[in-house]
Amino acid sequence: MAKRGTIVAAVVVAVVVVLLLVGPLSIWRWVPGLKKPPVTYKVGALFAVTGPAAWLGTPERNTAKMIEEEVNAAGGINGHPLEIIIEDTVGDATRTVTAAKKLITKDEVLAIVGPSRSGTTMAVIPIVEEAEIPLISCAAAEAIVVPVKSWVFKTPQKDSDAAIRIYEHMNEKGITQIAIITGTTGFGDQGRQQLKKLAPEFGITIVADETYGPEDTDMTAQLTKIKAREAQAVVNWSIVAGQVIVAKNMRQLGMEIPLYQSHGFGNIKYAQTAGEAGEGIIFPCGRLLAVDTLPDDHPQKEVLARYKKEYEAKFEEDVSTFGGHAWDGLQLVIEALREVGPDREKIRGYIENTKNFVGTGGVFNFSPEDHNGLTKEAFEMLVVKDRKFVMLK
Repeated sequence: MAKRGTIVAAVVVAVVVVLLLVGPLSIWRWVPGLKKPPVTYKVGALFAVTGPAAWLGTPERNTAKMIEEEVNAAGGINGHPLEIIIEDTVGDATRTVTAAKKLITKDEVLAIVGPSRSGTTMAVIPIVEEAEIPLISCAAAEAIVVPVKSWVFKTPQKDSDAAIRIYEHMNEKGITQIAIITGTTGFGDQGRQQLKKLAPEFGITIVADETYGPEDTDMTAQLTKIKAREAQAVVNWSIVAGQVIVAKNMRQLGMEIPLYQSHGFGNIKYAQTAGEAGEGIIFPCGRLLAVDTLPDDHPQKEVLARYKKEYEAKFEEDVSTFGGHAWDGLQLVIEALREVGPDREKIRGYIENTKNFVGTGGVFNFSPEDHNGLTKEAFEMLVVKDRKFVMLK
């Protein structure tokens, strides 16, 4: 018995030595009949989970975790486990660049979804282009994909299309003179440029042009200037909480002209926080926030209803378009991995040639000339009514 125990102990020691020498992931080579474990597919995510853009990044983070759990519970991607490595950018460009470099060099991810903001996306474009890794941004600025960058895509609708939908509605209402007030973030600046560029095409004159910073808490001074002009409506273009303050300050100043927001208003928390001041706000947005009003035969109805139901059941909070942007980006990457495997170049090529992909933001049709894949038809005009979003009739 003593001799047998000695032999067993020796075998255990030998196994431990082998594990130490070759590593646990390589032991399959030395043990007959032991299968090689499937390689984990790593995908990076750059989200502003905290900071001034947390209302964007938090639902994106939640969505990523939900998708990771669902994919792995179903057996992974062709048997390969999915690991989504999430980095909190805090909405800061420097931190985003650092996080992107970590994901690429240390984690060796196959693709990156995010960042949440336009400015931080622009900051990492040179990084991903040099590293030749697919990036699917969750930010809206058109400059992200125009001109086309080989390795960069985005899932939110274009800000130019948002401006067009706003101006089309103004034309219907006979509005010709407007004021614009925009955030100084990358998203706000790009929106301001589109509003100014497109206004003449729709016979609209901008009679006041004001801005505010992402940390500003009172826009009374800017709105007082706007009130002194003959504006028939105000367009507020932002993604930060300041867009709610604009609505409240307008009410405090007795301004009764219509307030239009950009698609950056697509989180019901903004409307809830605005309270009575938010009633009647008009903005272009994807159909996710008004899915219950869509006809059953609408091509997006099933996807939107399923995502909304799953997200709200898991996190006990209202779904937002921002989480939807992450859903679209991650599903594109997962579909590419399923079809072409863990090859960055093949993933890039697959996404670039994807047609009729039904997402939360619309039905995507990518091409070498179009790395967004959406048109203005991806937008509906919504209005705030009783602190809820409903289709504008």
